[in-house]
Amino acid sequence: MISAPRFTVADGVSFAGQGLHGGQPVRVTVHPGADGIAFRAGDLRVPATPSEVTDTRRCTQIGPVATIEHLMSAFAGLGITDAEIEVEGGEMPALDGSAKEFVAGLQSVGMTPCGKLHIEGLFKRVYFVEGDVKVAMAAGTGRVRYEYDNTPRWPGVQEVEFVLSPETYAHEIAPARTFAFREEVEPLRQMGLGLGLSEDSCVILEAEGYAFPPRFPDEPARHKLLDLMGDLLLAGVPWSVMQVTAHRSGHRTNVAAAARLAECITITREN
Repeated sequence: MISAPRFTVADGVSFAGQGLHGGQPVRVTVHPGADGIAFRAGDLRVPATPSEVTDTRRCTQIGPVATIEHLMSAFAGLGITDAEIEVEGGEMPALDGSAKEFVAGLQSVGMTPCGKLHIEGLFKRVYFVEGDVKVAMAAGTGRVRYEYDNTPRWPGVQEVEFVLSPETYAHEIAPARTFAFREEVEPLRQMGLGLGLSEDSCVILEAEGYAFPPRFPDEPARHKLLDLMGDLLLAGVPWSVMQVTAHRSGHRTNVAAAARLAECITITREN
């Protein structure tokens, strides 16, 4: 059995802006929690688990709440295991297209211990494989590696690897913004997607380079890792007690990997 501390926010913190895809005004407030992570929309409370995912097209949606992956990634990177998220507007705000502002807000109120997690079953590697997509998960100390492969098109293969800590996450992963290929932008907008993003909050990939200067030379790979961290937290396992490697995964396969991991483990909470 593996044990890990549980943490929640020390106080409530709110984020407001335009919905990342819908572009409508939205507001979310993260409250202290004591029963895992859950999203509240009106009177509806939806636990953040793989079984509650309702859509994985261009984002991860829990119940009626869309685009949860960046906030969930901030929780994963900082080690937050328990929170109640009040949602007004049906979607997370786009902010700057990354998890950076979520991290800053959560750090501004601080974290407080709320018990322990005991995890059984995470002693051997758990695999999710589908075609050329692979996610491998095992007990570890926070080492992660992601391989983004867009060959034969630029930027080809980008690999990132880190040993996670809140500081590493905040500086090396959280600022990586969502991205799209130039030819996708207008069709996505016509479909009502990405309406809350701008040139400052989205990395545009041209045929042979970035349309605007990136924050990192390998920003797409870092953002893919950011998304993976948020989606995989749906299994309830803190990233500090895992090692994970992934190749070419996206939201649908991330959630499927989280479901596979959840099937292989048993988690008990101690206050």
